[in-house]
Amino acid sequence: MAPKTGWAGQGSGTTGGSTAAASAVSVVHNATELLAAIEAGGSSAKIIKVYGTIDMAGYDNGGAFKSTSDQAKRGRVELDSNTTLIGIGADAGLVNGFVYIKGVQNVIVRNLTIVNPCDVNPTWDPNDGSSGNWNSEYDGITVDGSKNVWLDHNRFTDAPQTDDLSPVENGKTKQCHDGALDVKNGSDYVTISHNVFDRHAKNNLIGSSDSKTTVDKDHLTVTFHNNLFTKIAERAPRVRFGQVHVYNNYYEGSKADAAYTHGYSIGVGYQARIISENNAFDIQGANSCDSVLKNPGSSSKTGAITDKGSLLNGAALNMSQCSFSTNVAWTVPYDYSQALLSASSVKASVKASAGPGKLTVK
Repeated sequence: MAPKTGWAGQGSGTTGGSTAAASAVSVVHNATELLAAIEAGGSSAKIIKVYGTIDMAGYDNGGAFKSTSDQAKRGRVELDSNTTLIGIGADAGLVNGFVYIKGVQNVIVRNLTIVNPCDVNPTWDPNDGSSGNWNSEYDGITVDGSKNVWLDHNRFTDAPQTDDLSPVENGKTKQCHDGALDVKNGSDYVTISHNVFDRHAKNNLIGSSDSKTTVDKDHLTVTFHNNLFTKIAERAPRVRFGQVHVYNNYYEGSKADAAYTHGYSIGVGYQARIISENNAFDIQGANSCDSVLKNPGSSSKTGAITDKGSLLNGAALNMSQCSFSTNVAWTVPYDYSQALLSASSVKASVKASAGPGKLTVK
């Protein structure tokens, strides 16, 4: 059950497949077994335990992807309501796949290493930005129009296909990765806790477009707490519209990193309403608030953020160096006072506890 110290404890709460009958508890070793376990029983409560690394492009699931459409079909791992997907031990995970949590409720994903999927056919858009960009599909996990979702003690990473290994074409790195974990289309009651986000460019998108006013306004209730962000270039998270609580996270990176140059950590986008507390930013080359907090969109479409207790390279984060509104117009509806660490304690605690292999799963 998701703890009450995040948004996933709100609404009807998040229990995943905790009420599953013994016959609805599966141990899976490959893609074929995983897909069969997901399909069995529809939205009835189920627990799926992952043993070892599951390759969605493994021989049992048809081998290497042959095209974009082939990857879109065979790489998709779509979970039903009332599901717990959890890894056994420290080496459970998913490669060449993407987890989709769409239009469902009450889902838990824990203790997995998810290698961020690499699009087999990135597309060049000459109109993206001032000089064009490569764009790709597929996030490690996408939460789309869903409620009560808890994502906990996972690792998301580009490794071994890190961006510095990709070719340069049209003057830009041929980026094959999209997001690591995105939340969109009116999703609510989502907690993202004790995860490791490692070596990735565009990490967490909360709200997919400035045009989603009707769908996303007063939704996208998301908590990020006790996560470790290492060498994340941006979007940790990047927020539109959402009521997002970001506390006790540890950020580690560098403005001079060759592969994952730090641009910003928290993106305060259109109508974002972010409450930030007791985070610790250790970013080489960062020297002020606007080094880690940024509006990544139009200057006419910004949001609001408050912060208390956070540190930037060991010193108090000075919010006066940023020009954001502090009118977030909401208060945190759950009690997390006993879980809240001082920012000076965050680094050691998060590094010791975040990521897979820290849970006992039988």
